[in-house]
Amino acid sequence: MSVPYTGPKVCLWTLDHPNPAALETYVANGGYAALKKILAEKVPAEKIIEEVKLSALRGRGGAGFPTGLKWSFMPRNYDGDKYVVCNTDEGEPGTFKDRDIVEFNPHQLIEGMIIAGYTLGARAGYNYIHGEIFELYQSWEKALEEARAAGYLGKNICGSGWDFDLHAHHGYGAYVCGEETALLESLEGKKGQPRFKPPFPASYGLYGKPTTINNTETLASIPWIMRHGGQAFLDLGKPNNGGTKIFSISGHVNKPGNYEIPLGTPFGDLLEMAGGVRNGHKLKAVIPGGSSAPVLPADVMMACTLDFDSIAKAGSMLGSGAVIVMDETTCMVKALERLSYFYYEESCGQCTPCREGTGWMYRVIKRIEHGEGRPEDLDLLMNVGTNIAGRTICALGDAAVGPVQSFIKHFRKEFEYHIEHKKCLVGS
Repeated sequence: MSVPYTGPKVCLWTLDHPNPAALETYVANGGYAALKKILAEKVPAEKIIEEVKLSALRGRGGAGFPTGLKWSFMPRNYDGDKYVVCNTDEGEPGTFKDRDIVEFNPHQLIEGMIIAGYTLGARAGYNYIHGEIFELYQSWEKALEEARAAGYLGKNICGSGWDFDLHAHHGYGAYVCGEETALLESLEGKKGQPRFKPPFPASYGLYGKPTTINNTETLASIPWIMRHGGQAFLDLGKPNNGGTKIFSISGHVNKPGNYEIPLGTPFGDLLEMAGGVRNGHKLKAVIPGGSSAPVLPADVMMACTLDFDSIAKAGSMLGSGAVIVMDETTCMVKALERLSYFYYEESCGQCTPCREGTGWMYRVIKRIEHGEGRPEDLDLLMNVGTNIAGRTICALGDAAVGPVQSFIKHFRKEFEYHIEHKKCLVGS
């Protein structure tokens, strides 16, 4: 039996303290010290970026792109406004980690955004908060007021002569606004639809100005890196996968919730921390990175460690770290019907392959689930998916295809049983 992780926590450490969201709690435990040191010593932006690169911090929102490399794309000598944007539009089904950071450790996120602003030469930042968590939007505004009153935001921060301010923006509940350019469109007051790329946000972002967009957990990790060093952060995880990661585990487990553990931790350890599979049932399948990640059978998932490279090698993706557990009682056809309906409803409709294809896939899966499936439907679904993936402006099309093709790949017999017998294999 493994021992639950009790090592350093990067983002959720305030949960061990009374009144975790308060400014006093954060400052009493070293909060804003990294920012003060950077401003007092006028640390060069290049040095900060190199430290972030050394840490092997990768984007915690889904793509896993190296953060230091992303920061280096921002033009250094641009004469004009630049922006830092935090993506707290946490709409991926199964993901509920970023809201805990905003609720219980908002000042670490604020400090991370200020350091990012300093490094990237921005004078303003925005936090785009998911539309269905309005109470967190309100609590974030309260934390911003605390930071301003203490001199960490606004004019002449910490007596440095540098000005920087942060603003909150309440989203509208659209899944597609989690895509960074759709988020920018929404932030500008437009319909939330993805932009063509290039140009990329680093050259043409918010209001047409250079912009860097990072996930909540990514930016909240920055103060820890600046205080303890990039190497220390890297050492928490494994090569190319630095640090800890918050995993939102849900589904058929006894203790669903957020668990912050080092990248590279065996999946079995996380499952044990979550109390194991509910009711003593057997593990059947796992979606390791949010609903858009391809599903993995139990035996494949149990052989994985929780990091970007191991999950990718197994044929899925770590994504946002939303681990959805399914036990032996799960009907995979019914589960896929629900997932495909979500992507059909959330498609913004801008791209024909996604707009038409997601509806097509949902209707075919629905008829299989309801006893009207045809033998040729499975090949049809695979073919439709192939004609959606890679043919859309954003990744929503690929996100819709991933579950469909992986469910059929790993659980084809269950779909064939549905088609032949007009009922579910589970329990038959």
